[in-house]
Amino acid sequence: MSTATPATRFLDRQGLSYEVLEYDYGGGDGPIGLQAAEAIGWAPERVFKTLMVELDGKPACAVIPADRSLSMKKFAKAIKGKSAEMMAPVKAERLTGFHTGGISPFGQKKAVPTVFDDTILAVEAPVVINGGKRGLMVCLDPGPAIAVLRASVASISVE
Repeated sequence: MSTATPATRFLDRQGLSYEVLEYDYGGGDGPIGLQAAEAIGWAPERVFKTLMVELDGKPACAVIPADRSLSMKKFAKAIKGKSAEMMAPVKAERLTGFHTGGISPFGQKKAVPTVFDDTILAVEAPVVINGGKRGLMVCLDPGPAIAVLRASVASISVE
């Protein structure tokens, strides 16, 4: 499996250090983030999933732990919006350039406002985030990753 994706190329251009973790993407039952955590042998709270959201009709990105759910109310508040809803998968794929199950906050076709759940700063670094392809994750320090995306950090998830 090639590890070159728009996400890894973005990380390379930004000079960020990361490790690629690959696993067999099954696409089966259950949340993809939890499947990934199990497949790579990492605790789910250290594996972060990328969700595309429509905030007041405009695209945005949320990055939350694999074992949590996105709170639309908290997300909207974090970006000073009124209402948020999950983006349709087809629209998310077209906007990001990635397939669902492989969406990364890094290297999307168009930069959108991105919010990382604040738990990312509370867990032991490094963390794992999708690397832009199903079955490909990147392991990295969250601080520099958040900085290069000019992302914000807020409480946006619930158990």
